[in-house]
Amino acid sequence: MVAIEVPEINYTEYSNRQLAAIPLAVLVLALAIIGGWFLVTGAPANLGLEFTGGVELRIADDGDGNMEQRIETAFDQEPDSVRSIPADDVYVVTFRSAEGDPDGLAGDLEAQADAADLSTEAIDQVSPSFASDTARTAIFGVGLAFLGMSVLVFALFRTFVPSIAIVASAFSDLVIPIAVMNLLGIQMTLGTIAALLMIIGYSVDSDILLNNSVLRRTGEFYESVSRATRTGVTMTLTSMAAMIVMAIVASVFGIDLLRNIGIILAVGLCADLMNTYLLNVSLLRWYKFEGVSR
Repeated sequence: MVAIEVPEINYTEYSNRQLAAIPLAVLVLALAIIGGWFLVTGAPANLGLEFTGGVELRIADDGDGNMEQRIETAFDQEPDSVRSIPADDVYVVTFRSAEGDPDGLAGDLEAQADAADLSTEAIDQVSPSFASDTARTAIFGVGLAFLGMSVLVFALFRTFVPSIAIVASAFSDLVIPIAVMNLLGIQMTLGTIAALLMIIGYSVDSDILLNNSVLRRTGEFYESVSRATRTGVTMTLTSMAAMIVMAIVASVFGIDLLRNIGIILAVGLCADLMNTYLLNVSLLRWYKFEGVSR
């Protein structure tokens, strides 16, 4: 069994501003990416079929080396995406709904596939109105989870600075993976929403561990931070390793959803390490040595 050695960090060598500078800079960059994406596309992320509406066809791979080219030229409108799933010997072709699309778009696309000698194994259609309702429900769910987490944190610690440190770290842990999703072309789907909800849980777990060790357990400040760091970093690195392995295995077998969830969680956990042990520690140190006495 491999033991994880967590190095000791000498926080006394760095000021609070120095500790907080890197997490805040990354957060600002992530917000800029999301803001730019919103200005260009009208949405903060690359929305999937569940949130935009459209048609998804699963076309059997007949072994022809030109399958992707045949698929791209078989339809009157250009596919939004064409993905190969080697494990199932199929290609998943998606078309987003647009204004003026007929109600029978799925049937028209299936007929065009048949005319191009493409074998359609399955076809799914999501109406724009249903997709819009799904998007609102997903946003409400994430917002409610974040609000519930914030209320719980304030109820546990009942002091502003330690509580806001946890909330700020969790917010950054949520924003950074969304920005990375945009850069990597990962679509926002119900599956990736679930991954973002999991990140909130991971973030709160490590931050509460740190805050509880510093504020409620006996011992000097840096000793308490070191104790929490050894436990928290070990748990986070173990989870990151599991997510990376899952992403690699899912990529090999062409399971896009599991691959995307693994990538998102790995990025979120990496962001959590930075925010918890730099940003949160800087706010806690200010609170303990300066804020309490004022």
